[in-house]
Amino acid sequence: MSFNWNELYQQKLVSADDAAKVVKSGDWVEYSFGIASANAFDEALAKRQKELSDVKIRCDIGAYKHHTLESDPNLETFTWNSWHVAGADKAWVGKGLYYIPMKFHENPTMTRNNCAPDDVFVAMVSPMDKHGYFSWGSGNASAMAAHETAKTTILEVNKNMPRVLGGGQECIHISQVDYVFEADTPLPTLPPANPNEIETKIASYITPLLTDGACLQLGIGGVPNAVGTAIASSDLKDLGVHTEMYVDAYLEMFKAGKITGKYKNLDKYKQVFAFAMGTQDLYDFIDDNPSVVAYQVDYTNDPKIIAQFDNMVSINACIEVDLYGQVASETVGTRHISGTGGQLDFVEGAFKAKNGKSFICMASTKALKDGTKTSTIKNILTPGAIVTTPRMAAHMIVTEFGIADLKGKSTWERAEALINIAHPDFKEELIAQATAQNIWRNSNKR
Repeated sequence: MSFNWNELYQQKLVSADDAAKVVKSGDWVEYSFGIASANAFDEALAKRQKELSDVKIRCDIGAYKHHTLESDPNLETFTWNSWHVAGADKAWVGKGLYYIPMKFHENPTMTRNNCAPDDVFVAMVSPMDKHGYFSWGSGNASAMAAHETAKTTILEVNKNMPRVLGGGQECIHISQVDYVFEADTPLPTLPPANPNEIETKIASYITPLLTDGACLQLGIGGVPNAVGTAIASSDLKDLGVHTEMYVDAYLEMFKAGKITGKYKNLDKYKQVFAFAMGTQDLYDFIDDNPSVVAYQVDYTNDPKIIAQFDNMVSINACIEVDLYGQVASETVGTRHISGTGGQLDFVEGAFKAKNGKSFICMASTKALKDGTKTSTIKNILTPGAIVTTPRMAAHMIVTEFGIADLKGKSTWERAEALINIAHPDFKEELIAQATAQNIWRNSNKR
């Protein structure tokens, strides 16, 4: 039996402007993840600013311009809410955009449990295949959950979106959606993160602790890229990938023959991820590639799943750490910077894995606006800072001065370990503060 899915496609095909007419005053509208977010739809919705009121939009990593907010300078119509503040989101924090705290692996569950109800869900997808399926592309993270709970699902079909295989819940059929429209939107790219001297030094502490067959989760930025570069030129082999975000560091390691997935406990031989952001080379690599598969984030980031990988290694970044081992990765005081993302998911999952390791990395100092430096290891977090990884969960903290393994350590041992990897210019001050806080023993000082 053959089906003419193109005929059904044509029946549901509308313009972006007509698709945007679905939104009513008071609606909650969910955009798909990252570069799979709605762009042409948001631009069309912005044209309706004067005729709508109280429209709430959710996104996750603002990869495109927020056209609706730009159309609404007095914030009379649109309010944005982000699951993870990044990209274009940052300019709008406190100006019409608000953060939604979450543990990333719970996002689909929260959606399905009606914690975050939607009236309209819009996703940018790859073109329909001969069987009538669209790939969620680089933004699979929670797309199917959003579709299942929304009253209306609209697809923004973009020929530039890679077709990513799965996995699980990585695609949607034309029969499942209400409207489709076509757009030719260039995908945002991230330039390769060229590691600096400090990031390279941090990587030099981590790579000797990796073993053949290790399974990797790397975040974005200089340190993960430095680790990837170091691995690409190392003797390591048969590495696996189980990550939330797929970045160019994996591509570099794959090209060097370091990634095979041969010893993965789950999804053997496959590189698994929930979303991808990077260079055009990365998008070209994941397009229709059977070696890389997409799952929803309640699989990739579930600590119970992560813990099943032997030699699991998680590498992420943070803003500051206090002497108790509390990790802040989202705010500087009350100033919002980022989001929880999957850091806590992978910190907990990796530590529970057999021979698992979790690294949270940062430079030991940060430059201030006046040109001076401040320590990123502090006696207490900057007042108002949000704790991303609590002290009882933190495993290994890394700066350019070494690694502090916090597991099993008492408060004075933690203070000692962290001060040992602080910048030398701040050690005496930190010792004095630790002493005043009763977390320092006189015998610590060397």
